[in-house]
Amino acid sequence: VQLVESGGGSVQAGGALRLSCAASGYAVSSVYMGWFRPAPGKEREGIASVDRFGSTLYADSVKGRFTISKDNAKNTLSLEMNSLKPEDTAMYYCAAGYTFTLRSPDYNYWGQGTQVTVSS
Repeated sequence: VQLVESGGGSVQAGGALRLSCAASGYAVSSVYMGWFRPAPGKEREGIASVDRFGSTLYADSVKGRFTISKDNAKNTLSLEMNSLKPEDTAMYYCAAGYTFTLRSPDYNYWGQGTQVTVSS
């Protein structure tokens, strides 16, 4: 099982980025997947999750700005990020697991991360 993120970069506040996560070794349609980033006092903050049927969960901090989606045919996970803020600056990780949650301990497989930097 392998997850590889891409799409990170530097952008000015108010801008947009699209992150992708390519999965191998299993089908994204068979698991729950999510995006995470480090947060003060937390191991990793769950910011978005999608279940096997396309239902989604979002952290309040990104709701209305970020959109998570899966492409079962390409076996990829994406995160569309709009209206980016400097506080969105972080390493972003995709993960896969067997529970529909934003809690990082419930995820079993992790990518190496992709850096997003938002300047003011």
